[in-house]
Amino acid sequence: MIITPHIDTRQGKRLLIVFGTRPEALKCFPVARAALSHAGYDTQICLTAQHREMVDKIIELTELPVHHDLNVMQPGQTLFDVTARVLVGMQSVLDKAQPDIVMVQGDTTTAMSAALAAFYKGIDVAHIEAGLRSHDIRSPFPEELNRKVIGDIARWHFAPTPEARANLIAEGTPDSHIFVTGNTVIDTLLHFSNMLDTDEARKRDLEERFGFLDPQKRLILVTGHRRENFDGGIERICKALETLAARGDVQIVFPVHPNPNVRGVVERTLNGVADVHLIEPQDYLPFLFLQKKSTLVLTDSGGVQEEAPSLGKPVLVMRENTERPEGVTAGTARLVGTNIDAILTHANRLLDDPAAYKSMAERHNPYGDGKASQRILEELLNA
Repeated sequence: MIITPHIDTRQGKRLLIVFGTRPEALKCFPVARAALSHAGYDTQICLTAQHREMVDKIIELTELPVHHDLNVMQPGQTLFDVTARVLVGMQSVLDKAQPDIVMVQGDTTTAMSAALAAFYKGIDVAHIEAGLRSHDIRSPFPEELNRKVIGDIARWHFAPTPEARANLIAEGTPDSHIFVTGNTVIDTLLHFSNMLDTDEARKRDLEERFGFLDPQKRLILVTGHRRENFDGGIERICKALETLAARGDVQIVFPVHPNPNVRGVVERTLNGVADVHLIEPQDYLPFLFLQKKSTLVLTDSGGVQEEAPSLGKPVLVMRENTERPEGVTAGTARLVGTNIDAILTHANRLLDDPAAYKSMAERHNPYGDGKASQRILEELLNA
């Protein structure tokens, strides 16, 4: 990673944006991009590299500068390792950067540890994507606890939806500290979706990469990696996918997570099944390309629940609960868990009933309009 020198002009509010994983980088990108060119901010970026290779690819794609790199990732790292290394590493970064505000995003161990470090230094914290709750401290694990810890520390809570705001108020967060902005992931999605629509050379490259796709068959895009699905859930998902593929009129693309608890089961169950394509995890743009091509998305991911509805794609959420209930309420997503019959019933209905499909695909996306970053920076300047 090339570290970009920071010239300390000491003009505007000193903002330090901290992230370390692929999802964080994508959701911080539009805020960082806007803040770096904003006269009201002196902005630095700290990369923890909790997930080194994946986050580096987003840095390359977005061309964001990196002013501090903690490089915490280690082979076989545990939550203990990441928490300790980020917390200790942030001490020297905060001493050097002297920020007025530390900004973190979401629910990662990086975000929680960076917020805690800022708290120890008496520095105000701004939390992007605040207020999401599953109300089960062990699901998703450890993300639910991470969000609650950050919520107790943060001064500014940038909630993506009114429901997230209500969660914070119920926990005693002052209403004057909460700002409903929409989710920055939609800002990012619309930015790069437009790129794919207008960059013919890039679009052609992606068409060639996925040349194995049959234009006569509808595409079902699948992701699955949650810890809570390791104990039989992934296997049930795979059995449902095997049955779906037997329809003959669909094709399934499944970027398989490298975790052996996922990959071992998926490859044992689905390798060689007709119309099922097991591929390596994809970078952001190829995955966005697949989302745009898909008819239906099946996932246990949090971020995909927000992205796919912006593209008009119904989402079946293969989890027992979600910290993003707004999509379920709005009708853009449906919780089906990992029950084989439930997955098949809802997927087949969407594939066979045009009215049912339309009722989900054309619903208003509750997660934002692409202007969240602008709202966040305006609120911080007014504080």
